[in-house]
Amino acid sequence: MVLYGREKIWHCKGEKTFMHHHIQRVAHRGGSHLAPENTLAAFRNALTLPIDAIELDVHMTRDGHTVVFHDYTVEKRTNGSGNMLDLDFAYVRSLNAVAHFAGGWPEPQQIPTLREVLELAKGHVQVYIEIKASKRNGIMGRYPNIAETVVEEVRAAGMLDQVLVISFDWTLLPLVKSLEPALQTGALVSDDVWNARAERALPMLMEQLTMLGCKWINVHRDLLTGEMLETAHAHGFRLGIWTVNTERAIRRFAAAGVDSLTSDRPDLFSALQV
Repeated sequence: MVLYGREKIWHCKGEKTFMHHHIQRVAHRGGSHLAPENTLAAFRNALTLPIDAIELDVHMTRDGHTVVFHDYTVEKRTNGSGNMLDLDFAYVRSLNAVAHFAGGWPEPQQIPTLREVLELAKGHVQVYIEIKASKRNGIMGRYPNIAETVVEEVRAAGMLDQVLVISFDWTLLPLVKSLEPALQTGALVSDDVWNARAERALPMLMEQLTMLGCKWINVHRDLLTGEMLETAHAHGFRLGIWTVNTERAIRRFAAAGVDSLTSDRPDLFSALQV
């Protein structure tokens, strides 16, 4: 068994890795090591880089607006406070999303709406939309009608063929497909939701995801093995890896034959020869 996440392959500096098949190059949160994550500034910067898709996170305000933000509380990234479950859209929009960005940022940035980011990306790149869970007092939940609202936004943008909906909440994915069969869905897989050491772990994962109607499996880099990649492809899935932030790792996973690479450093995708 080859554990790609920890395998060492050496390349000469400046050498390009030629891709034998097309790999989707995905800017994680717009490329969060280059610009403030999940902001229009980050997504605009990503569009100048060698990418095929942007990835973003969606929460919902108390009054039902889908906003692009990673955390379930706003203190870490903004100049505000509170849980998304308790915050109205007007308050969320008043916050500066780059208040705590390392090194500072030239101008304030609002927390964008999903619609704003879709409009920015339309006709340029694919969009990976991660639907986030709500959380209060350590208990995970689901925002009311978040799947329905995301599907409506994607439809309104005319981007059903440009969007992949992903989530750690696997039970959400069949709901998305039932609401809009044309949308592709993908399960996010980490050791929080899947025990790779359990008996029949890989066959059971394939069975579960087949039942969910997923097209994609998006796996944490440390979980990828040669057996997983081969098995996923044999079952008709496309397999993506997150988060890959060094040139060496990008080359390594590309050579392994994965179908997408998600990175906080999308500028490093220049190491791949399309």
